[in-house]
Amino acid sequence: MNPEMVPSAVLVVAIGVLFTAGVYLLLERSLTRVLLGFVLIGNGANLLMLVAGGRAGGAPIAGITPEAEMSDPLVQVMVLTSIVITLALTAFVLAMAYRSWQLNGHDEVADDVEDRRIARLAARNAPSYLDRDDGEPGTLDEDAAAARDDMVRGDTDRTDETGEAR
Repeated sequence: MNPEMVPSAVLVVAIGVLFTAGVYLLLERSLTRVLLGFVLIGNGANLLMLVAGGRAGGAPIAGITPEAEMSDPLVQVMVLTSIVITLALTAFVLAMAYRSWQLNGHDEVADDVEDRRIARLAARNAPSYLDRDDGEPGTLDEDAAAARDDMVRGDTDRTDETGEAR
């Protein structure tokens, strides 16, 4: 194993702490804490990519730095993209938190009424739909004819009594 490629233990611990704290904050109901969780995870991802990219080197510009001393430009591009994505996500969640504060006076995410109803039904192990089968057995041909009869009733019927097109 190349000793230049071994990351510092402090950086590895910092990445773990950033991800752990970010996930913990994402699981909260307050949008402000969710926002901070996104920021921490974004910073942890940036640090992870930089550590995974290897040792620092010279600027990756041909002709200025020898190839053996250049840093990997792909890592820098990935981190820059991650920063932009984190910024956009931060702006979006910040706008949602602000709007929630304006409407409700707090930024807590409330339970959805439909979600609670489905959870109660799941707890009772009951189906969440109405079974409209009347239990009468029939063949597929009979069921198809009955469905066709329902669809072609009225003045828009373009077939005669035998089912042939007019």
